[in-house]
Amino acid sequence: MTDAQVQMVLEPQDEYPHEPDAASNYNESMYLNAFDLEREVGAWFRIGNRVNEGYAEVTVCVYLPGGRVGFAYARPEITSNDEMRAGGLHIEVVTPFEQLRVTYEGKVCLLDDPLQMADPRQAFRDNPMVPCTVALDVRGVSPMYGGRPVRADGTDVVAADDERSFAKAHYEQHIAVTGTITVGDEELTLDGLGLRDKSWGPRYWQALRWYRWLPMVFGPDFAMMISLIGGDDPDRPPRQSGVVLADGAYVPIRECRLESDWDEAQHQTAMRAWVRTDDREYEVTGEVLSLIPLRNRRATPDGATLVTRITEAMTRFTCDGRTGMGMSEYLDQVVDGRAVGPDIT
Repeated sequence: MTDAQVQMVLEPQDEYPHEPDAASNYNESMYLNAFDLEREVGAWFRIGNRVNEGYAEVTVCVYLPGGRVGFAYARPEITSNDEMRAGGLHIEVVTPFEQLRVTYEGKVCLLDDPLQMADPRQAFRDNPMVPCTVALDVRGVSPMYGGRPVRADGTDVVAADDERSFAKAHYEQHIAVTGTITVGDEELTLDGLGLRDKSWGPRYWQALRWYRWLPMVFGPDFAMMISLIGGDDPDRPPRQSGVVLADGAYVPIRECRLESDWDEAQHQTAMRAWVRTDDREYEVTGEVLSLIPLRNRRATPDGATLVTRITEAMTRFTCDGRTGMGMSEYLDQVVDGRAVGPDIT
C-alpha cells in the first residue's frame, strides 16, 4: 500500500479515551513533559490505560535542581477506559487540541542519585518517599502532528500482529506549561515549554528493538521532535522521522542521523544530531543533565522474561545558536545483559 492510499486522520474526539480493541495488550496513553529553560528543571507524566489487563501504568518524574529526581511508578487497578485518571494522576482534556489540565496527589521517591533506579527494588527501599502535588495548565503552541492512519475506503490501518504492535495511532504537539509542582517541602513554580503525545492500540514495550526519541523546545517559535526507530534487521537503516516547528508550522524531517556518547553503564551522556527538511539542514547538540534508567519486564507464554530498558534524560540542546531543553529517551531491548542499540559503545 502506497503512502498516497493512506492518510493521517485526527479528530477532536481522539483527545478522549477510545473504545478498547479486543487485543489483550490494548494501551491508551497520554504523556507530557515540561521544562524551565532558564532554571533547567522540569518533569514528565504518563498514564497508560491497559484496561483489558486490568491496570494502568502511571509514572511521575520530576527533575529537581542539582540532578535530583522525584520519581513514582505504579500499576493501579482500573476497570474502564473512561478517563485518564489513575494512581493519583489525572490528565484532563479541557479543550481538544488547545488545553489540558494535569494534577497529581501522592508520593514520589526522592533520589539524590537517580541512577540507583537501575535496581528499582533497592532504590525504593533506600530512598525516602515524600509527598508530591502537581497542578499544571497545558496549552498548545503548535499544530497537531500525527493521528491514525486511514485507508482510502475509510478503514483504519491496523497492525496484523498485536505482539509486534507499539501503537495503531499516535500524535504529538509542542506545549506551554504553567503551574506548580511540590516535592516534599520544595516547590517549583513552572512557566515552561515541552511536548505532549497520545497513542492508542495494542502495545508491548518489546515490540520495537530500539528507538531514540528527542523532543526539544528552544522557544514557542522554534522546537523539534527527532525520532529514529530500529527494526530487527541490523543491516537496514532505522526509520527516520520527526518535525521542526518554525514560524508556527510543522515542517517534516526527511532524514536524520544521531551520534551519542555513553558512560560505562551504557547511558547516553551527550549526542549530536543532523536533521534535513525540505527547506534546510540543522545541526543539534545535546548534553544530558539528569538521567533515570527505567525498565519494563514481560514474561512470555513459554516462561522467558523479556527486558526493555528506557533511559529518560533531561537534556540541554543547542541549535542555530539557541539553547533549549527537552528529553533524550532511549529505548533498547536487553539481551544477555546488554542493551542492543547499534549505536551503543
